[in-house]
Amino acid sequence: MTESITSLQNARIKNIVKLQEKSAERREQGLVVVEGLREINLAIAAGLALDSLFYCPELTSEAAVAAKGDSVFEITLPVFQKIAYREGSDGAIALFKPKSVWLSELKLSKNPLLIVLEAVEKPGNLGAVLRTADAAQADAVIICDPKTDIYNPNVIRSSVGCVFTTQVVSCTSEELKLWLKEQNITPYAAALPAKQLYHQADFTQPVAIVFGTEANGLTDKWLNKEIPQVKIPMSGKIDSLNVSNSVAIMVFEAMRQRDFK
Repeated sequence: MTESITSLQNARIKNIVKLQEKSAERREQGLVVVEGLREINLAIAAGLALDSLFYCPELTSEAAVAAKGDSVFEITLPVFQKIAYREGSDGAIALFKPKSVWLSELKLSKNPLLIVLEAVEKPGNLGAVLRTADAAQADAVIICDPKTDIYNPNVIRSSVGCVFTTQVVSCTSEELKLWLKEQNITPYAAALPAKQLYHQADFTQPVAIVFGTEANGLTDKWLNKEIPQVKIPMSGKIDSLNVSNSVAIMVFEAMRQRDFK
């Protein structure tokens, strides 16, 4: 039987707010907050374990969710408004147990295309990159030395659920460089000092395109003679693009070189 929650002071409601606000709570409880029917159903399709579902009957129905856990709660509109973290939400929020994927567990195609982000800080940028990865069907997004939580609610929101449709791995730069060598995957560093333009690089082979932060670019871990560098030509007064835009430009150049296959 579905339980009804009407109080803003309900312990479960308070806990959802705590999980949204604090990555330490998400890690400690082993739970992430997912808002929106599309995002919830993508998480279910990706195999994440649904812990609990909260829905507002004034905005949606329980039946709109593809699967259900043992705990389903009907909540009032004021309660939903307390826990909703985006405008125009469709009335459903769920808690999931996240899946951790390691480098050794990545499933690669015959000709891998990997997106690597070093020390990404802004959840919105990570979310936008995940949308590009989904659109291009990149094999994975690998985050080196991350400074943001992969399951930050703003990552889930800005990725429109693509955090669940793409393999996402966190590791150190050292671990990744060793793994790329073992897998015979060529890394390309996106860097302003590069002499080669991005469209001149050979992206038809197994590649990992590595991007740094907008403020500082890549660290010396990726800027050495062993790793070829590429850049996007900039004709204006600003010398760089938003990292998510840079990723989209280079990844779709790789797709063009591969005849969008």
